[in-house]
Amino acid sequence: MGGGCKALGAAAYLIERDKKIEIPAQYTGLENKTIAVVVHADMATLYEHPTIANNIATNVAGRIQTNVAGARVRNPRDIFAWQYHTPGWITVPYGDIARELDVDRVVYIDIYEYRLHPIGNRWLWEGVCAASVGIIERDGLDPDVFANSFNVVAKFPTVTAVGVDTATRSQIETGLTYRFIEETSWLFYDHIVPKYGNNRGDSVR
Repeated sequence: MGGGCKALGAAAYLIERDKKIEIPAQYTGLENKTIAVVVHADMATLYEHPTIANNIATNVAGRIQTNVAGARVRNPRDIFAWQYHTPGWITVPYGDIARELDVDRVVYIDIYEYRLHPIGNRWLWEGVCAASVGIIERDGLDPDVFANSFNVVAKFPTVTAVGVDTATRSQIETGLTYRFIEETSWLFYDHIVPKYGNNRGDSVR
């Protein structure tokens, strides 16, 4: 009798542990719109991680195109070309960015922290990618002000005290960037996550 109760309890635990929940989009205004994904990072970050901005822009754009109903996302290469040929683009008013890129919405990702180690400690891996994510609505009441904004912080690995001899720089950077892309993209469409397995050190505020 006792053994049977224990078995049922274990089975119930496994079923509950494996449950998934649906998380609704936090911003639904990309549906049936033309969209550009623009990423900004400071020169120090780009010097140490030269491909990070383009990597994030390309993958977030791809996820929006695939998962948001009716979304028509401009080719990231067009956006990169515009940024390259507009050296002072970060000073351009938000509404003008949307007009120059000829889109209804701009997902503006401003990376303010990207690191792979604790500050001052190169012997441990502690990746952090943090950014403010703002939405420019070309047809909004005030296109020069974000219609909505979020703070996204992704961390990898999620365990502490991971020595540099246990993983490569490439593995840490790949894992961190993937998690940031995932968390940022999820702002814009409903998605399913494990009920108890999504506590990975990432947050959206």
